[in-house]
Amino acid sequence: MPSKTVGDQILERLHAWGVRRVFGYPGDGINGLMGAFARQGDRMQFVQTRHEELAAFMACAHAKFTGEVGVCMATSGPGAIHLLNGLYDAKADHQPVVAIVGQQARTALGGDYQQEVDLTSLFKDVAHEYVHLATVPGQVRHLVDRAMRIARDQRTVTCVIVPHDLQEEEAVEAPPREHGTVHSGIGLTAERSVPDTASLQAAADILNAGQKIAILAGAGALHAGAELVEVANCLGAGIAKALLGKAAVPDDLPFVTGSVGLLGTQPSWELMDECDTLLMVGSSFPYSEFLPKEGQARGVQIDLDNRRLGLRYPMEVNLVGDSKLTLQALLPLLQPKDNGAWRQQVEAGVAKWWKVMEERAMTDARPINPQRVYWELSPRLPDDAIVCCDSGTSAAWYARDLKFRSGMMGSVSGGLASMGCAMPYAMAAKLAHPKRPVVALLGDGAMQMIGLNALITMAERWQQWDDPRIVVLVLNNGDLNMVTWEQRAMDGSPRFDDSQLLPNFPYADYARMLGLAGIRIDRPEQVSLALEEAFSSDRPCVIDVIADPNVPFVPPHVTVKQATSFFSALRNGDPEALQVLKKTAREWWAGLRG
Repeated sequence: MPSKTVGDQILERLHAWGVRRVFGYPGDGINGLMGAFARQGDRMQFVQTRHEELAAFMACAHAKFTGEVGVCMATSGPGAIHLLNGLYDAKADHQPVVAIVGQQARTALGGDYQQEVDLTSLFKDVAHEYVHLATVPGQVRHLVDRAMRIARDQRTVTCVIVPHDLQEEEAVEAPPREHGTVHSGIGLTAERSVPDTASLQAAADILNAGQKIAILAGAGALHAGAELVEVANCLGAGIAKALLGKAAVPDDLPFVTGSVGLLGTQPSWELMDECDTLLMVGSSFPYSEFLPKEGQARGVQIDLDNRRLGLRYPMEVNLVGDSKLTLQALLPLLQPKDNGAWRQQVEAGVAKWWKVMEERAMTDARPINPQRVYWELSPRLPDDAIVCCDSGTSAAWYARDLKFRSGMMGSVSGGLASMGCAMPYAMAAKLAHPKRPVVALLGDGAMQMIGLNALITMAERWQQWDDPRIVVLVLNNGDLNMVTWEQRAMDGSPRFDDSQLLPNFPYADYARMLGLAGIRIDRPEQVSLALEEAFSSDRPCVIDVIADPNVPFVPPHVTVKQATSFFSALRNGDPEALQVLKKTAREWWAGLRG
């Protein structure tokens, strides 16, 4: 074996870019890279996941919770294919992730060899900004450099494909200085500047002219919370948040209306429905029906990516720049509003909403109202908690019932809305921030899909963490609940039991079998005690909540079509029609009382 192989060079180059952790699963297509990891020692950590999909999700979460490039690795053929869902999650949420994948030997390519897959074509969509096959050692340096730089600076997914025979060849540190070679480097990329003065003034003129201003903050504004609050106070505005922007500003501020959209809040709906000016910051929120009606409001948008500007609402001024720096430059141009009527209206709506949420959380259910679990979780979240939520009805309660405080972090699979993200997100968060408590929120569908596998890795690693607390909260209702409600409200169909019902599984018992803590609760009075026990545990804890599947998440605005479809589904033989009607009536009544 040569003194330094291509496999060694790849890991050393990643290390030079600042990478210290790679998520993946081994296979003979990357044996040369696995050997290089062994030679790296403590300089580079390989995190073995139970499935390559988990590795890609963890790389995405690493990027979300650190701001660094996440890196995942898989073998040729099926291993590479398994990465795709997690990589699409990163692409949809604009996270920088590099995938390093193996390939069959170069001499076999084109010969229909075992596990030979056209990986360049396979990854061309998810990694369309940059995907390349390495064929000679002299390429490797610039392939890694470009994959890292493009992933980081374009906030996207890139991919480098490395045949397994190439991994064992002798590395070429620097290509010869001759025609047909590329000499890349690692030098830092300059930060993007703020928009020009004329554009900032045009935006300020629109905001200064407005009387009822709404701000919508997304993931691109997570680092600009102080500036968002300062702008909102200057303009007398309310702040709504896209789901990925939940941690941008605290929910305990009286003018923060919470999430917007189908899983959003009533005050966010009212904010968008009645505003005359919209400032959208770092968001590509896709659902136009929850934004102001076209022509109702003048618009200003701030985003790093000019391809995302003017996409969801016809804005008058589009500002390309970092949200924090742009808001800082915009603030001196804004005129403080004297008229507080709009702000008072917003704050009154928010105060009423929190009363509605408490009323709904405390309504009876059989056996436990899932809202109550999240409502009681909210004040018990540590100030430095990282909350990872899955897709499904868990996301509805996460969006509405949890009051994020300053310093907390949280995320979901936003653009892709994929099931199965919460557990790998939580693992990656803990590996990146071992001193912070982490919470994973998911349903039994996501837990059975991939969460149980992730729990094995959690059981293997928890003793290495400074703070061993991960609270895994499973809503166990035996139903793929979000899709069940969608069948009723969107399709007018009763629940189809063959597709929707899930097999029973003892999640708490399984956790204890792995050496973790496990608590099963089936009475509402047990919720607070279980949460307190989980947060004081000396190891990760799974709370198995026997939840009522018939508690609806009521949208902030119900259309006639949705209502008609819903009642049609119940009339047409839904097996839970009576219980659904009772629970829906209670939700509606709680809204009136609040």
